[in-house]
Amino acid sequence: MTDPAKGHPAQPPRLPAAQRPMIPKDGAIPQEPTTMPDTINYDANKKRLLIGVGYVENVEPEVWSYEVSGKQVLLHWFSYRKANRERPIIGDRRPPSPLGDIQPDHWLAEYTTELINVLNVLGLLVEIEPKQAELLESICSGPTLSATVLDEAGAFDVSVKTRPGRKTSEESSLFRS
Repeated sequence: MTDPAKGHPAQPPRLPAAQRPMIPKDGAIPQEPTTMPDTINYDANKKRLLIGVGYVENVEPEVWSYEVSGKQVLLHWFSYRKANRERPIIGDRRPPSPLGDIQPDHWLAEYTTELINVLNVLGLLVEIEPKQAELLESICSGPTLSATVLDEAGAFDVSVKTRPGRKTSEESSLFRS
């Protein structure tokens, strides 16, 4: 997937330089145990993501509020890296394993790297949302093919290379009535 000639370097995806989230010198997220962040917030006026006493500049509101399956991505990501990672016991689920208590007591440098990567990817996703919406609309409003047409075209005749324990297309009932 990397091709520097086509603008695909061997690194995580990045927004254009002017749009890229960055941590200024005075915004560094401290790595001492006493300053392990336990809060994440957003300052829309400054476009600033606040991680404990540290912060990231140039974070668009749409990136902060980006959701997948009803979950705000940044809040969910942070919940696994903050100081207090306790999870409530829901229903009659058994209590968490003591192994869950084994975690870093300070903010790791790799968390900062991950955060910058996540912010860049979310920014890129926000950029392509209008095109994705157009494509979805085009697909949903376009013509459909009936099962008969697909069957006549051989679309349901799936040839599968057999491996030990795997059914062949003739044995599989996936596409058969």
